[in-house]
Amino acid sequence: MAFSKLSPFFSLLLLSILFMINFSPIFCDTDEEDDLLKGINSYRASLNLTILTKNDNAECFADELADQFKNQPCTNSTGANTVPGTEPQFANYPKLLAKCHLNVSNTRDGAVMPACVPNLVPSLVLTNFTESQYSDNLNDTKYTGVGIGSDGDWIVVVLTTGTPEGSFVPATTSAASSVSKIALIYHVLFWLMVAFYLL
Repeated sequence: MAFSKLSPFFSLLLLSILFMINFSPIFCDTDEEDDLLKGINSYRASLNLTILTKNDNAECFADELADQFKNQPCTNSTGANTVPGTEPQFANYPKLLAKCHLNVSNTRDGAVMPACVPNLVPSLVLTNFTESQYSDNLNDTKYTGVGIGSDGDWIVVVLTTGTPEGSFVPATTSAASSVSKIALIYHVLFWLMVAFYLL
């Protein structure tokens, strides 16, 4: 009898916990992105450099940039095109940062490296980064993290640093995380009090 009274309560408790938990965004890595990350880390290992770790915020930003590039054609007749420069010139650049809860102050030391390779052929994609002006960034020990995004024939690599100016860490992450944890604790305590009242 007591079990039948508690069963709806625990169902409600489970549902409320699932709604209250602040899940981080899920990013779907493509094979091209995974292959490129493995290739870049192998390249860095061959130079006795530390491997780059995935940075979800940089990956979000790389995805946003790749989406902006997707309608631009590859212009090199060899089938690959490395775009010069480290900061794409989009009028909506600050809005792209904001979509990933980033701002210029925590991204300025990072490096943005877009490349266009028809069909994203893995060997060509890798050489577009390791055998171009981008290799200087890949050889630099200040970079510790990476985010990779792709769309169409475009792939974008965003490198992050261990410094606040290149960390790609949103300023509000810790505060928002603390608030959601506190809210979850109060929510669970409320439902526990309801359960004791029902018993």
